[in-house]
Amino acid sequence: MAVHERDDFEQHAALKMRLARLELLLGLGHTDAGRVGQHLPAWLRPTRGEHRVPVTIAVVLIVVLQLRMPDSLSFRPKWLLPVVELLLFVVLTFVNPKRINRETSVARAAGFLLVFVASLATAWSVAALVWQLAHGHGGNSAMALLVNGGSIWLVNVIVFALWYWEFDRGGPAARANARKKLPDFLFSEMTAPELVSRDWEPGIVDYIYLSFTNATAFSPTDTLPLSRWAKLAMMVQSAISLVTVALVVARAVNIFT
Repeated sequence: MAVHERDDFEQHAALKMRLARLELLLGLGHTDAGRVGQHLPAWLRPTRGEHRVPVTIAVVLIVVLQLRMPDSLSFRPKWLLPVVELLLFVVLTFVNPKRINRETSVARAAGFLLVFVASLATAWSVAALVWQLAHGHGGNSAMALLVNGGSIWLVNVIVFALWYWEFDRGGPAARANARKKLPDFLFSEMTAPELVSRDWEPGIVDYIYLSFTNATAFSPTDTLPLSRWAKLAMMVQSAISLVTVALVVARAVNIFT
């Protein structure tokens, strides 16, 4: 009798786990099925929020690369946009000093403005580089051209990663509060929740990886865009990356030969 009861219990538990997995794949996360045998994964429930340090490193890297950019490829005055970015980041750090989990209109506006300013600086550099190369003014040093082109490409990767990070499911604070269930990007960890830690949730590193692979493969890899804005953003990034890489490499090869 005990054996039969145990078998029934195991079958019932297995059924509940299948329902839980189906629920996770559908992105629901609010019925009893998802709470049987394990907690909901972090991306479906309120959490402490993402730590500030990784985002700080990303923003500082953008500012450093912008300041090291040649004057001919920089928005004038060269220091203006990096200073604005740092001031906006100070505001964001004041609102969420350690964990990004507090939603305010000020923080939301400052976050959008920071990424917009960084995008403006990057767009200026890309346009200046394309213009110079198209008119034969890219310089005679292949190494300098590769370094400057690579810096612009890397800044573009981080800037688009910040756009994805700021918009996906309402932004980092909204994700920490689980305010929106439907994701804009489907990460591989979401499709196989039983293979990753239940505390996994997308962070800035995941979005940098998404941006990097999109900029190198010129298409989605293991992370799929679900919303239209995400598809358009990835399309624009791929186009910018393709033009930058193609022109820089072509010019560098021409100089070498």
